[in-house]
Amino acid sequence: METCPCGATSTYNECCRPIINGERTAETAEQLMRSRYSAYVKKEIEYIFTSLHPDSRSDFDEKSSRAWAESAEWHSFEVVNTVNGGPEDREGLVEFVVSYSEGGIKKEHHELSTFKKETGIWYLLSGKVIPKQVVRSAPKIGRNDPCSCGSGKKFKKCCGE
Repeated sequence: METCPCGATSTYNECCRPIINGERTAETAEQLMRSRYSAYVKKEIEYIFTSLHPDSRSDFDEKSSRAWAESAEWHSFEVVNTVNGGPEDREGLVEFVVSYSEGGIKKEHHELSTFKKETGIWYLLSGKVIPKQVVRSAPKIGRNDPCSCGSGKKFKKCCGE
């Protein structure tokens, strides 16, 4: 039995496959997001399109979505946080992280997605990529600090120019 790519403990046939195939609808925003991840893993690009809110479909790039789904080696899907998006809600937020590799390079996609429920069906409305925070290993050089190249000049009059 094949476990579901979305990370649930049930099988793909019990979890995301029936949602992707239209046999049932997602009950929550998180369930819709999990099924969308599974659709990328299974290369079900039509579902990626139809699970978008109709107002968001004009921005969909089928060619690049298919290329990403086919070129990536999908590792994991993790829900970081959800706000609303339950069976009785009409809107919800899901923050998640996807781990994958492209060209042998391991990458992460961190996103906060907005969902909307209309006529009993959850849709992805929009997503905002959360950039990875860069932590400096050395202190930042100020404009008036001595330049790190050793010239004896202020940074702003040397390498910072």
